[in-house]
Amino acid sequence: MIKPVNSVEYNRFGYEWGKYNRIIPIYEKQFLGWVHPFKPSDFKGKRVLDAGCGTGRNTYWPLSYEAKEVVAFDVDPRTVAVAQKNLSDYSNASVVQSSIYDIKYVNEFDVVFSIGVIHHLERPKEAVAKLVRATKPGGTTLVWVYGKEGYTLLKFFINGVRRLTSKFLIRILDICVKPWSFLFYLYLKAWKHKHPYLKLLSQASYWHIHSILFDQLLPETANYWTRAETLDLFDGLSVSDVRINFCNKGSWTVWATKED
Repeated sequence: MIKPVNSVEYNRFGYEWGKYNRIIPIYEKQFLGWVHPFKPSDFKGKRVLDAGCGTGRNTYWPLSYEAKEVVAFDVDPRTVAVAQKNLSDYSNASVVQSSIYDIKYVNEFDVVFSIGVIHHLERPKEAVAKLVRATKPGGTTLVWVYGKEGYTLLKFFINGVRRLTSKFLIRILDICVKPWSFLFYLYLKAWKHKHPYLKLLSQASYWHIHSILFDQLLPETANYWTRAETLDLFDGLSVSDVRINFCNKGSWTVWATKED
């Protein structure tokens, strides 16, 4: 078994993805928002690496868009087992156990992405360097991270609460979050929302809403980065044409082309 980078985070995310393990249709809308301006056709025929795949919820969509091959990995063996089951219909998918710091691929993939992972790491720039290393020359490396801009006071509040809830026993936290998830679910359903993320979540089920709030309050490490800090993740790496998108007015997607 691969030794986890952080045993606390390892156990907490392993529990989360073991319990909230389904792939549901709304995840496709989220995925396409996170990888924008990538379109489904941009994955067709490509070799893709999903770094920190969780349940395989983001791995699934490139496969459905006819990617040539998708390799996914996660550090927790329980999570890997869930992803393997969710992707079992695709013979061109492989899921392995690995840490993002231990990626062994060099110049291999047309597209390398990591969604919702880098902002939880203690050494994010080192992890992004590994992603770029795995991308073949001319290929694209893409990461999605929490943004500091947008709903700043709410994020400040969540971070404050997380300092407490990240110390809770996982099952206790799961129970404690449920009433707040229900209230948020009612709020989303009761009004029409103009904010793009709230508008998307208004289509979600209670199960989905709860999984999101639980995910927000679970980890010990969760960084919210400014635009400049996000771009800095690629600073000094062998990339060009670094671009960034303000996703759903609250997070950042940044991608770059691997240089020859």
